[in-house]
Amino acid sequence: MRYAVFVTGPAGSGKSTFCRNAVLHLQTLKRTVHWVNLDPAADPEAYEFAPTIDIRDLISLEDVMTELGFGPNGGLVYCFEYLLQNMEWLEDELGDYNDDYLIVDCPGQIELYTHHPILPTLVTHFQRMGIRTSAAYLLESQFMEDTNKFFSGVLSAMSAMVNFEIPWINIMSKMDLVSTRSKDPASGRNGFRTRKDISRYLDPDPLLIAPAANEEEEKPFSKKYNSLNRAIVQLIEENPLVSFLPLDLTVTDSIERVISHIDYTMQYGEDEEPKEPNDMDEGDF
Repeated sequence: MRYAVFVTGPAGSGKSTFCRNAVLHLQTLKRTVHWVNLDPAADPEAYEFAPTIDIRDLISLEDVMTELGFGPNGGLVYCFEYLLQNMEWLEDELGDYNDDYLIVDCPGQIELYTHHPILPTLVTHFQRMGIRTSAAYLLESQFMEDTNKFFSGVLSAMSAMVNFEIPWINIMSKMDLVSTRSKDPASGRNGFRTRKDISRYLDPDPLLIAPAANEEEEKPFSKKYNSLNRAIVQLIEENPLVSFLPLDLTVTDSIERVISHIDYTMQYGEDEEPKEPNDMDEGDF
């Protein structure tokens, strides 16, 4: 059985950095793991080591923009449409891998996850090849600085989950930039928050954007805005699909916890036969 984790999320959320650390961590666990780059706009110099499979070997965004005159967004959609038309290339690239773990690094254009059918169609192709799939959606901790921005991220994650229809986890990345100590010299970039406050974001509390009881009286012009907030609150309360795992890549236990959740969502290793322990020699004592 082969396994694939699609690493998704908005631009700048730390997807490629997470992929790199996930690959290194899985290698320390003696697993056969491969990094699959599906971002045709990726900068090759940004990688510390080359992906095992790279969509840029088939098509790159730079070539599409130069030769066809497309813009970045249209060019990206064209690249994925071209990939879907040439799935034999990807099947050949994946053909020699058995019982392997694939970390699939996806682009940061949010529309590819929330309402466009391209990536869900690609996931279906993976499943037809006998690859068990799951996805991780990364949202960076900076979103916690603005509740409205945060809940737009929550709704995007919810939309992507519904669009993909595969086992899913959500990750709050870059938690090393959020301090729980006011005197922490590293605090400041993504703010200071108490542990109780952080928990309201990891398990989104709709009351964070609920309008105050007297807000409409004080600001009558914001009635429509408050009505929208109440509708969002009701949606999240009725469909509590989104919660986040905190990810601090400076702490080994943090990425280990995330990997274990990914393993659990796609039932990693449950189909494997029990293995006999290695025979011991006298020198093993």
